[in-house]
Amino acid sequence: MWGRDSLQWTALTSDGFVVFQSAAFPSEIIEQNRLHKKTTMCLIHTMPFNAIHTFFRRRPRINESPNSALKAMYSPRQYLYAVCLGLVVCGCGAADTTTDSGQIVQKSPEPGSSTELPDKTIRVALVMKSLANEFFSTMADGATAYAQEHTEQFQLIVNGIPDETDLSAQVSLVEQMIAQEVDAIVVAPADSQALVPVLKRAHDAGIVIVNIDNKLDAAALEKAGMVVPFVGPDNRAGAKKVGDFLASTLKKGDPVAVLEGVATSWNGQQRKLGFEDAMNSAGMIIVDSQSASWEMSIANQTTAGILTAHPEVKAILCCNDSMALGALSAAKSADRTDLAIVGFDNISAVQQAIIEGRILATADQHGDQLAVFGVKLALEILNDAQAVPHDQETPVDLVTAETLSE
Repeated sequence: MWGRDSLQWTALTSDGFVVFQSAAFPSEIIEQNRLHKKTTMCLIHTMPFNAIHTFFRRRPRINESPNSALKAMYSPRQYLYAVCLGLVVCGCGAADTTTDSGQIVQKSPEPGSSTELPDKTIRVALVMKSLANEFFSTMADGATAYAQEHTEQFQLIVNGIPDETDLSAQVSLVEQMIAQEVDAIVVAPADSQALVPVLKRAHDAGIVIVNIDNKLDAAALEKAGMVVPFVGPDNRAGAKKVGDFLASTLKKGDPVAVLEGVATSWNGQQRKLGFEDAMNSAGMIIVDSQSASWEMSIANQTTAGILTAHPEVKAILCCNDSMALGALSAAKSADRTDLAIVGFDNISAVQQAIIEGRILATADQHGDQLAVFGVKLALEILNDAQAVPHDQETPVDLVTAETLSE
């Protein structure tokens, strides 16, 4: 399925053209070609929504034979232009790359170069949610920095999906990591249940799986016969900290509303429960609770609806910071500067809003280290045959104007 944010690579190899799916990356393509004893002459980056696509008669089909793809895609003049454009856009070698969708890949050295990684080098894939979300881009940056400090130990491949609900894209990423025979996959699943089947295939292929951020569904894992360690914070306790702080600014009986994450997302469920724990113990009344799917724009619309239906609402508790920013925008449009808003994730935009008094509080689950903790556990399991996979709870802290001023 080709969407607006799809990326597509056409590799010109010694055997002709090979077309790769949207989530394939330059360094990975070159490595795949090398393993199949093909020389990558250049890569052509095509995006269906931009001007480059006007030179193509149609999009190449996945797994189409090189000769038919070549004949169908290009006239001689178009072929020459596309190759030249590929050389300009991508170059003829692999470099550290950030794609248009924010996906990051570390360099895979060229065959025969002095820096080529030995065959025994451990390869760890970090499969994220949306890297358009600052929390996950921060997580990716932290893991990348750690990998660059330990290049002698392992190679890291970092990738993510266009938005928080694009489950098929995340499944596709895991499938590609299986095909590339990585040694470990550290995954922040967009859905606690939907990713289990493909992770089971990775597990059966001998790949170590470590779960971070959003916990995989226990029942689904048991049904699949898998034990997957989880590395992450106590989301319920973190949300309760935020909720307790909010309650200290309200009166008993005040009406509040909750913006939930994706309904099947374990961390969203836990944060909702934490907010409910705090509100119920303080005697607040939750008059509405709706999912805004982690997205700012959806949160804006949902909050606007809540404020229309319940103009008496005193506060909005948001299960992540992107939704808190959406709620803030809706409050401004409704001229509700008195509305108290809290979030979860501690992204920079929310920090600034807290300092300015427009958002009350958030929770910091130390995203810059969360993926690092997961990578470390994966390496521990890979390097120690006797290692027993185990869950690791990571810290989560309340963030307020006072803590930011310290």
